[in-house]
Amino acid sequence: MKIGKYEFDSLEQANSKIEALGDNIHTIVRLGNIVLEQGEYDEEGNEVVAPTLSDKYSVDVLWQGIESHPYGWATKSINIESEGVHGFAGVSYQENKM
Repeated sequence: MKIGKYEFDSLEQANSKIEALGDNIHTIVRLGNIVLEQGEYDEEGNEVVAPTLSDKYSVDVLWQGIESHPYGWATKSINIESEGVHGFAGVSYQENKM
């Protein structure tokens, strides 16, 4: 198993790459535009300052049976120094990154 973290320009671009995989055994998690900076809220839960979202659409993939990115995925791959905002239960990104 290998884990890849990816940033696409849009949801549509991410979906196009995912659909191009055809039938697959990989686990794909669409994270969307992740929060870069938390918003602020008052005591009643009303938004005071909106959160800052990434302009990129994020996707995490737990790849099965491959050792390198499928065609067209490497250019969207990111490398982070932590486990990130999402993880696959019991599988370390740092120990299994693509």
